[in-house]
Amino acid sequence: MGHPRKNRKTYSRPSHPWQKERIEEEIILTREYGLKTKKEIWKASSLLSRFKSQAKTLSVSTTEQSKKETQQLMDKLKSYGVVSENPTFDEVLSLEIRNFMDRRLQTVLVTKKLARTAKQARQMIIHQHVMVDGKTISSPSYIVRKSEESAIGFNDQSAFKNESHPERELKKEMEEIKEEVRKIKTAKTNEEIKEEKETNVESPKEVKEATKDEPSEPQKSEKKEEVKK
Repeated sequence: MGHPRKNRKTYSRPSHPWQKERIEEEIILTREYGLKTKKEIWKASSLLSRFKSQAKTLSVSTTEQSKKETQQLMDKLKSYGVVSENPTFDEVLSLEIRNFMDRRLQTVLVTKKLARTAKQARQMIIHQHVMVDGKTISSPSYIVRKSEESAIGFNDQSAFKNESHPERELKKEMEEIKEEVRKIKTAKTNEEIKEEKETNVESPKEVKEATKDEPSEPQKSEKKEEVKK
């Protein structure tokens, strides 16, 4: 038992430090979600393992207490938005770490288009620009509930609260530029496909002229006999 004033670890490290598949997956998650350290992945993984282990024990028990705990577990997962409205134990056991990574405050800011990138969202949260349901949250790994999505915004003292902020306007411009570039690329690819089809398909006149110039098989055999003589 540790000191009551010191926070205990809420995650567990991997069982083996050198596992190629796990390390490669952690690198992908770190880049995709803009994480700073792998501890944030281990926190989400530990949270997921706790829910799965609880679901395994409750799926076997048939007591009244287990039914209450099952309902509480399902309600909690539904509030996080990681399961459907009528979840089952199989659905809980099939959850992946990405289901909880998508519910992090850092990721939700990007999906709600309040931040351009995950790194920018992380900076906003750490510098206490973001509020959730009237409370300032400074932890990027905060799990956002479904009822809190509409209550996410910027602090009254934050410059990002103004929609005409340069960073927020730049976000809109970047989206418009990306959309224009995408349209141009699709138009170019369509033109290239048409040109390839036109060049590959020969006209019937050219095919006839080519067949006329080529000698037939009996003519070829006669020429060979003459050469032998």
